[in-house]
Amino acid sequence: MGKSEKSRGSYSDEKYGDELKRFKAGSFRKKLFTIIFGTDTPAGKLFDVVLLLLILVSVLAVMLESVNTINDRYGKELRTIEWIVTAFFTVEYIARVAVVSRPRQYILSFFGIIDLVAILPSYLSLVVVGAQGLAIVRALRLLRVFRILKLVHFVSEAQVLGKALKSSRYKIIVFFLFLLILVFIFGTLMYLIEGSENGFHSIPLSIYWAIVTLTTVGFGDITPQTVVGQFAASIIMLLGYAIIAIPTGIVGAEIYKEVGKVSRIDPALICPACGMESHLYNSKNCHQCGHTLTELANNEQEKGGKS
Repeated sequence: MGKSEKSRGSYSDEKYGDELKRFKAGSFRKKLFTIIFGTDTPAGKLFDVVLLLLILVSVLAVMLESVNTINDRYGKELRTIEWIVTAFFTVEYIARVAVVSRPRQYILSFFGIIDLVAILPSYLSLVVVGAQGLAIVRALRLLRVFRILKLVHFVSEAQVLGKALKSSRYKIIVFFLFLLILVFIFGTLMYLIEGSENGFHSIPLSIYWAIVTLTTVGFGDITPQTVVGQFAASIIMLLGYAIIAIPTGIVGAEIYKEVGKVSRIDPALICPACGMESHLYNSKNCHQCGHTLTELANNEQEKGGKS
């Protein structure tokens, strides 16, 4: 985690310091807060490592429990592991609620809900009893796999990705609207071209085929039989490969911008003299040739104005 991240969640350096000021020096709550949210202390690092290991163990236990042969032989051991992990996550959840300044805000936050969902299934399985409820209990216990979302706590790069997706959301929405229009058009055309005799029984079914083909999945459950239909399918397949690059480019460009902000690199700051890139924000001189970037930029603007 970067130096700007003093803790998991949304605790920045400033907020982390403000939170610590609430506690009395040497108090138990202050020590507990530092362990849970402070990653720059030995105790905080150990807490993170233990939490990560327990998350992975819990998810592995869920996966193994779904294998009948393993569950029949080691079901008791797996349930014991589950309750040990559940007990730890319960204590962790209570501790987080106890030390934060705004418990309600944490409980209703994304990570607060995830932390709660991580422990609820095990307790719900105790109250849902009866032969008819066994299937429900099994389904509820499968919700434990959502503990994997707690790993996001430890990935500072997830914030960069989140900001990039947020910045490009309107472009992505327009892109998906374009795809929606495209599959509607091609689906309707294939319904008209192929018809029910070739498996295209309705427009919704034809749209399903267009989506499968455009995404290059190609299940093969419906295939065009006529020459015109096969030609149209070929166009859709080629469009599918071309379209893949569009969202990648949109999100990739936003990620590049966000990485530049985090690393304090200005991607637009290029030295006109030597062409060197990767300058820090508000840099005055090129770090390779030493030319004054501001003066050179002004000269370029003056040249552009005269021309």
